[in-house]
Amino acid sequence: MKGTVGELGEFGLIRELTARLTSTPAVRIGPGDDAAVVAAPDRRVVASTDVLLEGRHFRRDWSTAYDVGRKAAAQNLADIAAMGAVPTSLLLGLVVPAELPVTWPTELMDGIRDECQVAGAAVVGGDVVRGDVITLAITALGDLRHHEPVTRSGARPGDVVAYTGWLGWSAAGHAVLSRGFRSPRAFVEAHRRPEPPYHAGPAAAGLGATAMCDVSDGLVADLGHIADASHVRIDLRSGALDVPSQMHDIGQAVGVDPLQWVLTGGEDHAIVATFPADTKLPARWKVIGEVLHAAGQPQVTVDGAPWHSAGGWDHFGSPA
Repeated sequence: MKGTVGELGEFGLIRELTARLTSTPAVRIGPGDDAAVVAAPDRRVVASTDVLLEGRHFRRDWSTAYDVGRKAAAQNLADIAAMGAVPTSLLLGLVVPAELPVTWPTELMDGIRDECQVAGAAVVGGDVVRGDVITLAITALGDLRHHEPVTRSGARPGDVVAYTGWLGWSAAGHAVLSRGFRSPRAFVEAHRRPEPPYHAGPAAAGLGATAMCDVSDGLVADLGHIADASHVRIDLRSGALDVPSQMHDIGQAVGVDPLQWVLTGGEDHAIVATFPADTKLPARWKVIGEVLHAAGQPQVTVDGAPWHSAGGWDHFGSPA
């Protein structure tokens, strides 16, 4: 497809984007009307939203438009799964410059659509606006299917802490890309296109998870949110955390302890949860710590000691 967004025009762009979409049984009315209609059998809707800004959350010299689409959808759909819900739909607000080639937003939509299909959801609408910086505003919706949501506030002393998915891979990939390299490819791809374990969220709810979240800001930071909300201390065992040999190699090459990436690297969107100690967890879940009484301020410790190393994402505290 040739030409720019400006040459195609707003409604031409909307036609190109919506023509690429697929649907699901939950979508009763999709794009084309003033609003979409999505079935909500549970009568409760789980909703989450994120904003992605070029230069802050993605770089076009590092990631294709398709990669950005997959990543943008993944980080929102993972939030739905981390509440114990099943993702159903997604809405996209897109800001693009007029001189942007039309192929960029169409490939972006392909990525969003394909990631939605992985999670069992569909894009049901959105808006496009002209602006100087590419910006994506995404809202994801989900259905609890008559189960109670799993929040951050239910962790109890005696619970175990377990996760499923990847930890530290995206951060290691970011370190590789920051130094101008493109390999090891598995870690670079983990940064460009995370793979959240969507089905693990509702499954964890069914197993009796007491608290849960996805790892978007870093394991210590995100478990810190659970510790604060639940008024507990969470202690992690460093020896239980997986640090692949290739991650060790990357760490040695760039002078970083790879455990730092595992504990504080975000954007892998693994699912971490607390469970009663007698829960029989499937093999995909790895126990990495325990929930304890908070003697003082709620916190996350590693091998019994506070984790003082820098890390964890803060939009107003981290460099771009």
